Amino acid sequence: MTAETPPIEPDLSYLDPGDGRRIALRHRVPLDPKLPTIVFLPGYASDMEGQKAVAIDLFCAARGIGCLRLDYSGTGSSPGAFADGTLARWLDELLLAIDLGVPDGKLILVGSSMGGWLALHAALRRPDRIAGLLGIAAAPDFTDWGFSTDDKMTLLRDGKLERANPYAPEPSLTYRGFWQSGEAMRLLGAVIDIVVPVRLVHGEKDQEVPIGVALKLVERLRSADVQLKLIKSGGHRLSEPHEIHAILVELQGLVELAK
Repeated sequence: MTAETPPIEPDLSYLDPGDGRRIALRHRVPLDPKLPTIVFLPGYASDMEGQKAVAIDLFCAARGIGCLRLDYSGTGSSPGAFADGTLARWLDELLLAIDLGVPDGKLILVGSSMGGWLALHAALRRPDRIAGLLGIAAAPDFTDWGFSTDDKMTLLRDGKLERANPYAPEPSLTYRGFWQSGEAMRLLGAVIDIVVPVRLVHGEKDQEVPIGVALKLVERLRSADVQLKLIKSGGHRLSEPHEIHAILVELQGLVELAK
């Protein structure tokens, strides 16, 4: 690979949990098994082909680091009904992808928005594997603070909620099963027993995940090595070139600590 030749993107493959689901993956194997693998977790209704995910994969390719990306069932390249997705179901898929796809070596979890919530749960479930965690506009417990009382009543009554989508003409859909699963998996009400280095990158003007959520997360994490980087004028997506650069700087720091 040269500066003029971009790295070859890993082929799309599928993981079969044995119950009819097929979980889409792109797995870049590290050049040295002693190097960590970065696991990228997309946000709600997002997928592994976004700008941040691709930038992180290229970052890994340039350094010989492993990279695992996945699409939760019913999203992106993973078939299935989005309405069947729950936080618990998608966490199970993530853990299965880790256990089968990268059974050995250190892992650094990178979670965007809802993916940050899943990363926290995965770190709690697999503490011996995780060397670091990077949250990008991390949104733990958003089924609680992200919905009004009227929204929650609508979910309970109608089984789904439609809201304006700031990123697409189609409405954003939330289903009762996902909301109930999220409510059962809230973390911010107690100490979060994660002790590895954690880096959080958050936009100053994030209208979807208030900065107070990031500050609460800093407070709740047991780790003594937690740092929050605030991006001036940054929104929720953090996909501008300078914002992605800031994310990769934090990721590089975690990689150095994991060696």
